[in-house]
Amino acid sequence: MRIVAGSARGRPLKGPRDARVIRPTADRVRETVFNMLGQWMDGLAVLDLYAGTGALGLEALSRGAARLVMVDRDREAQGLCRDNAATLGFADKARLLARPVDEALGALHAEGERFDVIFADPPYAARAVADLLDQLGRHPVCTPGGLVVVEHDRREEAPGSGAGFTREDGRRFGDTVVTFYRAAPVS
Repeated sequence: MRIVAGSARGRPLKGPRDARVIRPTADRVRETVFNMLGQWMDGLAVLDLYAGTGALGLEALSRGAARLVMVDRDREAQGLCRDNAATLGFADKARLLARPVDEALGALHAEGERFDVIFADPPYAARAVADLLDQLGRHPVCTPGGLVVVEHDRREEAPGSGAGFTREDGRRFGDTVVTFYRAAPVS
């Protein structure tokens, strides 16, 4: 596992002891996601929910994102996020919230935080896409017109819309699907 492009291109990322517990996003999936996003993330604020190793968010920092908040409640994942951010030299741009996603979203909303791109890679067994959109609707931390990128199991049907988000695109990689949602713009 490595950073695909940007200032940290080719640098390795520390992975989990057991990929069945923490399932990192594959390099080719990350590369395709960022190709679809437009390669560069100059100046954007990024939120990485269910961060695992932090690979998605750290890839965004490598491609020019201004800041990153990673959220994960798993202790091993928290260590991986911290270690990977430090190893890549991004510790000053990355913040870790060590709590469940719903609590983190509530706290971020209360702080007035807003993010241009939100990545989410919940456990496949959770079947969490619709619930995640509802949580983001209750705790609006996505900027108007911002993107939510959700990785999920191919057997989970991603809703076409919900809580102010509309599905724009999606790609399948074997058993993995990545679905892109756009937040409603300011009216």
